[in-house]
Amino acid sequence: MQRKLVAAGLVVLCGVCGLVLGSRKVAAASDVKVPPLDLQESKLSNGLRVILVPDHTAPVYAINVSYNVGSRNERPGRTGFAHLFEHMMFQGSDNVGKGEHFLLVLNNGGGMNGNTTDDRTVYFEELPKNQLDLGLYLESDRMRSLAITQPNLDNQRAVVQEERRQSVDNQPYGHAYLDIDSLAFDNFAYKHSTIGSMADLNAASLDDVKDFFRTYYAPDNAVLVIVGDFDPADALAKVKKYFESIPSQPAPPKVDLSEEDHYGERRESIYDPLARLPQVIQAYRIPAGDTPDNFAMQMLATILSSGQSSRFYQHLVKEKQLAASVSAEPDERIGPSLFYILGTPRPGVKVEDLEKAIDEEIAAVVKDGVTPEELAKARAQDLRRFIDTRRSVLQTANDIGEDAVLYNDPELINTLADKEAAVTVDQIHAAAKKYFVRDQLAVVTTLPSPKQAAAAGGAQ
Repeated sequence: MQRKLVAAGLVVLCGVCGLVLGSRKVAAASDVKVPPLDLQESKLSNGLRVILVPDHTAPVYAINVSYNVGSRNERPGRTGFAHLFEHMMFQGSDNVGKGEHFLLVLNNGGGMNGNTTDDRTVYFEELPKNQLDLGLYLESDRMRSLAITQPNLDNQRAVVQEERRQSVDNQPYGHAYLDIDSLAFDNFAYKHSTIGSMADLNAASLDDVKDFFRTYYAPDNAVLVIVGDFDPADALAKVKKYFESIPSQPAPPKVDLSEEDHYGERRESIYDPLARLPQVIQAYRIPAGDTPDNFAMQMLATILSSGQSSRFYQHLVKEKQLAASVSAEPDERIGPSLFYILGTPRPGVKVEDLEKAIDEEIAAVVKDGVTPEELAKARAQDLRRFIDTRRSVLQTANDIGEDAVLYNDPELINTLADKEAAVTVDQIHAAAKKYFVRDQLAVVTTLPSPKQAAAAGGAQ
């Protein structure tokens, strides 16, 4: 769990760092129940929350350490700092050399990574069951004694800047994905990008890094989740052995995430020399994640754009042949969230015509809602995705850690299917009428240069 790239938020991955699309959505078919997980929660004397979930299906385990910090915690002049610090966490610690974390995990048959969003930063490993001590030792050593040096900072600053070049500056539509949040939000917490600016990355100092580590990378600002094949009593004893002596820190300052209502639609057009086709991104304001209306908008997104039977595909791609692709995706922040719609017209189709057709689809939902058959299909689609996620101890650990940090509700993994199954067609209709409001809409249109447009077949 990003920010955030459009349609799900910008999620910045370390190791194989990049921007990814996706958000976790869950629904339950009325006749299928997913067995609940046995979450065993403890809190160490230093404030570290520990959640153990035994699963003896396979002889592996996953460990997730989620820190309650993301780009929302940054201040003007230091954007991209949460992501930069994520990279710093792989540069070694008192008892683990530079690059050794990766080597130890990979050489013992495991995998690992980390990622940053607006609202949290996570680190995770998946290893064979006989390497439980290794995963706990590595995570505890960097929480306790990260190697914060000027050479490490300079090195990782350059890595992050190169990542920005590859994933934003030198990618088609890269700036549009960042501009939509800047246009949709006024509050700095969500207005700026997780990837940060080159100038702000250059301005980061060693003292900044040390202060950030002391403030946010404390056990009482983190959740540790272990899912897999282990004995809970033995695992908890090992967690205490490695983590309990790490000192706690004062609580970080709270971030104001409030956003005033907008008065009037906001629009921006940009020219992208790397784009071969135009593109439109719309963003409507919706409530925070883990709320009934957010669940309703999640379900509506599935109805609109999930699969070839969805409304967008059937009407805009197949029947009218206006779009090469259209997608809808609400995000699930801890504060005000966005419902993104992203459309790319077919070659030769004007982007204005595609946007008009998208608006007509939204207007139809606002006027008439959705059908029970569409809702039943969406529940089945999301349930299948949820079951696929639950098959992985790593994905399960990551979901639990994120729910604990974002919503203070690790049990959400056991209740989310029922919460979404409770969504009704009337609730979706009411939510659509409430949140698909033009005064709260932000739109970013990307236009290619005439040369690129001609090469793509004359699209404008």
